[in-house]
Amino acid sequence: PDSGDVVGGASGRTSLGLLFLDLFHLPETLRGMGIGTEVLRRFEEEGRRRGCRSAVVYTISFQAPQFYERNGWVRFGEVPCDPPGTSRVFLSKAL
Repeated sequence: PDSGDVVGGASGRTSLGLLFLDLFHLPETLRGMGIGTEVLRRFEEEGRRRGCRSAVVYTISFQAPQFYERNGWVRFGEVPCDPPGTSRVFLSKAL
């Protein structure tokens, strides 16, 4: 925070009442301290401010599905992809 450098964050878009989380990144050195949860909370709040009623995201099975689930997102689909044993995980959240 003191440097003002951007080291991570979230980006997305809104369309027809849906908030799409397209990119989310936080360096490993900043994980586990509640920063990611706060970034996600603020992202969701921006969606609400824009009139969105739901949010959607997809992640990869070895990345962050549990993070989203801990924050109230619900898995609604999973599609196998490469490498073998990996899948894209689709989640949504009512705003």
